[in-house]
Order: sequence, then C-alpha cells, then structure tokens
Amino acid sequence: MLTPDFEKGGGLVPVIAQDATTGEVLMLAYMNREAWDKTLETGDVHYYSRSRKELWHKGGTSGHVQKVKSLRLDCDLDAVVALVDQIGGAACHEGYRSCFFREIKDGKESLCCPRVFDPEKVYGKK
Repeated sequence: MLTPDFEKGGGLVPVIAQDATTGEVLMLAYMNREAWDKTLETGDVHYYSRSRKELWHKGGTSGHVQKVKSLRLDCDLDAVVALVDQIGGAACHEGYRSCFFREIKDGKESLCCPRVFDPEKVYGKK
C-alpha cells in the first residue's frame, strides 16, 4: 500500500485537512507513521502533536473529529491532503471551523468566520 516517506521529514509529514465536500482548508498538522497507521485503521484522522510529542486523535477531547473520505499523497510522497468530513463543525482548537480564521484583505485584518465553540468550556482554562 502507498505510504508517505516519513524519513524525508525526520519522521513527520505535513498534512493538510480539507473539507471533502466544500474544499475548504481546515488545518495543517503533522503525522508520523503511528498516526498514519491509526488513521487507516480507524477512519478517524490521527496526528502527531509536535508540541506535546504524542499521538493525537483529532476531536478526541472536543468531539469534533475528522472522518477520512480520502487520503492523497503528493508526487514525492512527503505531504498528505486528508479529505475529511469535519464532525461537530470546528477543526480549530480555538473553536473556529478552520484554523485559518484570520484574514488580511485590502490591508485590513479581520476574522473571516464565526467561532463554533468556546475553547474554555471544552478544554478548560489554560
């Protein structure tokens, strides 16, 4: 079976999560081999958290899981696009649909989408 080349990136490959229906880019994260295997095994996207240095089941705490529709590898096998169904409406840990909720347009900064949930209520205070 086709597998990313994890060695090129020091054991990690970047993964772009994209809404399978709309094409909206939801987030960028990383996978190691364990996350890749767990994603294939369960059908839920798993990532590797670089900050926590551990496997991360997307939505495991919030319930906002990503169901895999398709995994696409680039020509060099060192990047992945995960086409997903975003369950619960938010991909971002800050409570937004997409992690790309900040926008600069015509020199002005704004938020380009509303917050779906309050992260303090889901994760507690940091």
